[in-house]
Amino acid sequence: METTMALRLPRDAASVPLIRQMLDGTLTSLGVEPQIRDDIELMLTEACSNVIRHAEPCDEYTVSAMVYDDLCVIRVTDNGHGFDPAAVREATPGSEHGRGLQIMRALADDVRFTNKREHGAVVCLEKRLRYSPGAAGPHFIKT
Repeated sequence: METTMALRLPRDAASVPLIRQMLDGTLTSLGVEPQIRDDIELMLTEACSNVIRHAEPCDEYTVSAMVYDDLCVIRVTDNGHGFDPAAVREATPGSEHGRGLQIMRALADDVRFTNKREHGAVVCLEKRLRYSPGAAGPHFIKT
């Protein structure tokens, strides 16, 4: 089974709930376990929020999400100035901001950052899926 969605969104906070709800609706329809859906929702929110907060001077960004059998792959792409993920310092305890990369790394099974110097960045998040008993998703997986 393969399901793909891609959206070009305005770099505006109002775009985050839209893509979050669309992806969660797809994962719910397939019967992905709630905890996995919650992890994916938070990872996606953090990646999109980082674009909205930091990806200047771009006006839009792209989110693509693919479900391949038991794997969800999300790519968030912007056309800002790019960034060096190794140069981003970890947030200190009690800090109100700066935890996005830590959260993504903690929840995703794999996180990759591709910096397109002066042409933006791509964040690729992968999460293994688990399905609820009797869910539709596993019936589409080839064995």
